[in-house]
Amino acid sequence: MAMIRSAGLRGFRDTVTGLGGDPEAYAARAGLPVAALDSDDLLVPGEPIAVVLELAARDLGVPDLGLRVAARQDLGMLGPLAVAIQNSPTVGDALECTSRYLFVHAESLSLTVVDDPYDARGIVAVHYGLAPGLPTLVQATDLGLGFLHRAIGFLVDGPYGLRTVELPYDPPAPIEVYEEYFGVPVRVGRPRALLRVPRTLEDRPLTGVDDNVRRLALAFLAEHAPESQTSTVARVHRAVHESLGTSPPEIASVARLLAVHPRTLQRRLADEGTSYAAILDDVRREAAARYLTTTDMPLTQVAGLLGLSEQSALTRCCRRWWDATPTAVRRDPVRARTPAG
Repeated sequence: MAMIRSAGLRGFRDTVTGLGGDPEAYAARAGLPVAALDSDDLLVPGEPIAVVLELAARDLGVPDLGLRVAARQDLGMLGPLAVAIQNSPTVGDALECTSRYLFVHAESLSLTVVDDPYDARGIVAVHYGLAPGLPTLVQATDLGLGFLHRAIGFLVDGPYGLRTVELPYDPPAPIEVYEEYFGVPVRVGRPRALLRVPRTLEDRPLTGVDDNVRRLALAFLAEHAPESQTSTVARVHRAVHESLGTSPPEIASVARLLAVHPRTLQRRLADEGTSYAAILDDVRREAAARYLTTTDMPLTQVAGLLGLSEQSALTRCCRRWWDATPTAVRRDPVRARTPAG
């Protein structure tokens, strides 16, 4: 079960108490330990945290509870991740750091910079998402987006050019409440939860940065990274293998599968000494060897399964991989185990 640091509930007790509710009673009903209301560092299941927000919002008749709790939170609740974020050179670096290490705070959450859904010039979107298969609950998503909005504003010490907010539901609170909180138009019933921002925001420098402190914070976070987080090459290799022949073999497609921005994915692969093109070529070569030596399917079909546009492209690849044509490899499978040259 995905776990979240109890810091995600910071502000819940004071908000509910101020509304005349009993926060401890709601915690008990949701299956949360009462201690989670007052400690930042307990690891608790993510579902009860979302449930306690929904229970309180419904019982108290406060449909914007998530936003109210977010207004009481600050960047410091992210612990060591906050230190790394605040000491990043630019906003883009801060977002990339958050994307890479958000699992330390919440295993089921993701934060990525994606292309603008409306293809507006000079605009990108910051996507706040949940792990695949998890339901989107209004109060928890409002809380996450509300906190993200405040955190970016804190980093740049003021407005950051937010254009619109995209919500993946029709919220129970009046839309005017959201637009007052975010200060921009809010669109509902959209595919994903997004903050649409200027592309130039990523290059905006942060002030008061201490590079030594950032390195120490990143080293601490890296020590807590599971294998799946540190081996980007393995994750990309697996994603390309699973999608080859069913979707375009482009880095943007794989980046979407991994919930990261293509530029971020390129940087991570470069840090590990490779590139997307090299991984794609490796996966294609492995698949071609398998199809050519273990099946008799037509070469045009093999080319299609490799994501190649035509049979001639398959021929060129085979000559580069094994210095042989596809037909020659099929007749002599040993060739598929012998690199060209």
